[in-house]
Amino acid sequence: MSENTRARTRTTDETTAEETDEAEEVDCPECGGHLVMDNEHGETVCEDCGLVVEEDEIDRGPEWRAFDASEKDEKSRVGAPTTNMMHDKGLSTNIDWRDKDAYGNSLGSRQRQKMQRLRKWNERFRTRDSKERNLKQALGEIDRMASALGLPENVRETASVIYRRALDEDLLPGRSIEGVSTASVYAAARQAGVPRSLDEITDVSRVEKSEIARTYRYVVRELGLEVKPADPESYVPRFASSLELSDEAEHRARQLLQNAKEQGVHSGKSPVGLAAAAVYAAALLTNEKTTQAAVSEVADISEVTIRNRYHELLEAEQDLPMA
Repeated sequence: MSENTRARTRTTDETTAEETDEAEEVDCPECGGHLVMDNEHGETVCEDCGLVVEEDEIDRGPEWRAFDASEKDEKSRVGAPTTNMMHDKGLSTNIDWRDKDAYGNSLGSRQRQKMQRLRKWNERFRTRDSKERNLKQALGEIDRMASALGLPENVRETASVIYRRALDEDLLPGRSIEGVSTASVYAAARQAGVPRSLDEITDVSRVEKSEIARTYRYVVRELGLEVKPADPESYVPRFASSLELSDEAEHRARQLLQNAKEQGVHSGKSPVGLAAAAVYAAALLTNEKTTQAAVSEVADISEVTIRNRYHELLEAEQDLPMA
């Protein structure tokens, strides 16, 4: 047998051995069934008997969410996630304002001067034109207001996207940055199902209530945003939590509001007023102590409105037909 023939035979034998190993790897050691990779849980599982053959496997896919194929290809497992809540999407460098090293020790005077210069030039490079400066100021306002209102991160992200769209559509001329920022937060909170009343938004904003309402209507119309009317029930958990009411009272408040919807009482009424009245009525019906003044303070609505809606809610429940 020639040398070439022996080499080909040896290569064929090695290939056959590798294929045999692969075949053994895809068979379950318990029942001989077919093994599949569960990427979501990082496990190799038998399709037939459910035996977990391997676990805690390394996920070599992309780290961050992607919404189309091109975006998925661009992203990798390394680096911080991009975010719309920063004007540069979080891709630039942040230099800490504290003059301390990695061990928490204070820097010397020469190093402090150096870090101050670096901060100054870093800030200049991050905001190179007026559009980026505008965006940085607006996103800072959005973050401040969302924090004051206790809104979750997804609402801040949505508000940032709305503001970016308004900026791209050239909706800002003639309107203040603060006004459009506030309108974006108001719209994002309603879209996410955690609405805040216009009065609550006004309390944390730097613009007047009338300007916020006007700018909100303009932004929603021009951008074609789908914003449903606020549901009174979405305010109930927050009010009940602030008043330290029980789950029973919260459930009773929801029942009152559902009855009001069936009777059509909610039409044309402020959802905040209805929610506040329902919480107050539910507290009385479940023998829990609260006052109209306390509910008024939490809901930021007058006691007169609470009294009026309170009577309407109880009348609507009494008018329901017996099952």
